[in-house]
Amino acid sequence: MMNSAIQRRGLMFVLSSPSGAGKTTLSRMLIERDNGIVMSVSATTRQSRPGETDGADYFFVDDGRFDQMVTNGEFLEHAKVFDHRYGTPASPVKAALSDGLDVLFDIDWQGAQQLKEAAREDVASVFILPPSMDELERRLLARAQDPEDVVLRRMSKAADEMSHWAEYDYIVVNESIDTSLEAVCKILAAERMKRTRQSGLAEFVINLQTES
Repeated sequence: MMNSAIQRRGLMFVLSSPSGAGKTTLSRMLIERDNGIVMSVSATTRQSRPGETDGADYFFVDDGRFDQMVTNGEFLEHAKVFDHRYGTPASPVKAALSDGLDVLFDIDWQGAQQLKEAAREDVASVFILPPSMDELERRLLARAQDPEDVVLRRMSKAADEMSHWAEYDYIVVNESIDTSLEAVCKILAAERMKRTRQSGLAEFVINLQTES
């Protein structure tokens, strides 16, 4: 646990994976487990799915509003994925970081690249891999959120998405969701303890030296 006298800069924690490999499930479990991190809510032009709430799961907008947000520079990152557009509004993220919270991003490799270009020192990224392509297909079919033709498109795109694994700081193979969650939690804990993120560390050490 970090000494209360040491201030820490918040970080942007990215989880990416091919569709069905587990990033959304892991994101939800991490948020439930750790009260020091909040979920970044993306804007999207896709229709809401059953059970999704506007403003909590996504900000659902039309193309015109999305274009306006891009023009106004309101996004930290934005990308087109499977015929729909997604973007991360900057204001809520900056507000959370300024309050000392970490922010979790459930985004694809394109968004992760843009975040790193904008704020590399504040980003830690994890890529989630499936244990096999057969298992990935099984998971996509089991969640029953998409018609079969969409599942096939997601499977065909998975190889391209996985080709970006080397651009990430950490890799987790999701054979077991509980084991993978433990790995993600350990990564987050280590990133929080990095010397460069503890902005009050130098003053703390000077005070220690003065005491001696």
